[in-house]
Amino acid sequence: MNNNIGKILKRFTPYYKDYITYFIFAVIGMILASGGTAASAYLVKPLLDKIFIAKDENMLYLLPYAIIAIYAAKGAGRYIQAYFTEYIGQDIIRRFRNKLLDNILSLDIEFFHRYRGGELISRNTNDVERIRLVVSNIIPEFFREIFTIIGLVAVVIYQSGELAFYSLIILPMAVYPLGILAKKMKKLSRMSQEKISDLTARLSEIFNNIEIVKANNAQEFEHNLFEEDNKKYFNLNMKSVKVTQLVSPLMETLGSIGVAVVIIVGGKEVIEGSMSVGSFFSFLTALFMLYTPIKKISGLYNRMQDAVAASERIFYLLDLKPKIKSGKKKVPQNIKSISYENVELKYKDKTALKDISFKAEKGKFVAFVGDSGGGKTSLINLLVRFFDPTNGVIKINGIDIKTLDIKELRDTIAVVTQRVYILNDSIAANVAYGQKIDESRVVEALKKANAYDFMESLQDGIYSKLDEFGTNLSGGQRQRIAIARAIYKDPKILIFDEATSALDSKSEQKISKAIENLIKDKITLVIAHRLSTVQKADKIIVLKHGKIEAVGSDMELENNSDEYRKLKGLQIKL
Repeated sequence: MNNNIGKILKRFTPYYKDYITYFIFAVIGMILASGGTAASAYLVKPLLDKIFIAKDENMLYLLPYAIIAIYAAKGAGRYIQAYFTEYIGQDIIRRFRNKLLDNILSLDIEFFHRYRGGELISRNTNDVERIRLVVSNIIPEFFREIFTIIGLVAVVIYQSGELAFYSLIILPMAVYPLGILAKKMKKLSRMSQEKISDLTARLSEIFNNIEIVKANNAQEFEHNLFEEDNKKYFNLNMKSVKVTQLVSPLMETLGSIGVAVVIIVGGKEVIEGSMSVGSFFSFLTALFMLYTPIKKISGLYNRMQDAVAASERIFYLLDLKPKIKSGKKKVPQNIKSISYENVELKYKDKTALKDISFKAEKGKFVAFVGDSGGGKTSLINLLVRFFDPTNGVIKINGIDIKTLDIKELRDTIAVVTQRVYILNDSIAANVAYGQKIDESRVVEALKKANAYDFMESLQDGIYSKLDEFGTNLSGGQRQRIAIARAIYKDPKILIFDEATSALDSKSEQKISKAIENLIKDKITLVIAHRLSTVQKADKIIVLKHGKIEAVGSDMELENNSDEYRKLKGLQIKL
């Protein structure tokens, strides 16, 4: 096995110690299976010499029982080895897949912007499955065939050392061409895995945006794109088949040369009487049987290249670490203020925020308004530490949030975004997402979010099942479920990012009133497109091109801010 395969095994080493007993049983099974194969080859000698040539009647009745016992042991060994190695492989991969997802979930939001969801799904399913085949099937088969080779080589050498030399000297000739095929296989495997990731990502995009696809009559367009990728995947797989299937004829051709030499040299010895017929045929049987495991090992080696390529993709994800590090300080129990001090944020070469300074206090309602792309959402992303400021500092009660425990920080914040996430689960589970369901709190949260009335009319009440993405709800109903989720969390900092954008005017008024009731003991930050939502805000911050253009109440901005009047004028026209 080459260095790359060794690396795969090394990454799984920490898991192996938990399966010592299973390994012992698996090895016993391998020894029984390979020992039975070697013994069956050896029995050819007494079968011919004692029964057919010497006509030993006692042996006639003993040998069949020996054959039955050997094949029973061989079958039992294969079963034991298959069961325990499969158990080890399946369980290790189960734990490994959990670990991979755990690490991916710990990574920064920036990582998820770079990788498509379908590609990550493919890596955690298809790529991990390829490694499972190595751990559960290929490596156990490899060692079983090694044991079989050792047993058969022992029989071959025992019967005739000279013939063994002539027959086995051919094998080193296979090393070079097999090495070339293995490299080719690894390259094709990597390309194949990348293409199946593309296919998974393509399907994920189609199904997640099916309304847009159908509304634009883009079914044929999407199908053609998928068909093109699918054809490329097919072509790569066929190239892999060509490479893989070269192993068998290569080994058989080389093996036939060895067998031809053995027949000439061995046949001559039998004719001259220096070797018995039974010994010769026992040797020949073992030799024929020997080429099968050698051929299998060559094929297994090529198949391992598939796992090497998959492992490189998986270990890359597993070794990634989040750039945004958690602090160690506890979040204050009584959050009195949030302050942004000369905050700047850059995404690569683009400046999203510049010289942002303001303060939000407990019990106050602070709103952010401005044109699209003005930096409003970026402000919120910094507070929940999806990103860290390029310059400046954000403080809670005068403490830099970078020094606070990031899990505690996010536990104190509830965010309702314009993009609503509805799970394929009950209304109660959606409202209490990530927490234990408390029926009375769920109902209370739904009432405060103006969502209880429509939910009450459903047959199963708060346990009514919602479809994936909430397709059995209206846009406004989905948004109110999301608001109820934020209320249920009972946060100290409440953030609404265009949270009323999908509501009609009547519902918007009710939600705005609910927000007013919530802000008494919380810090509430609202990003709003509709200025009617924020007219009662204690402080309205007008953003333009990532900078603060003006700050004040609705009345103050009406009198002093051209930008605010412009925004209001545009909405009146609409």
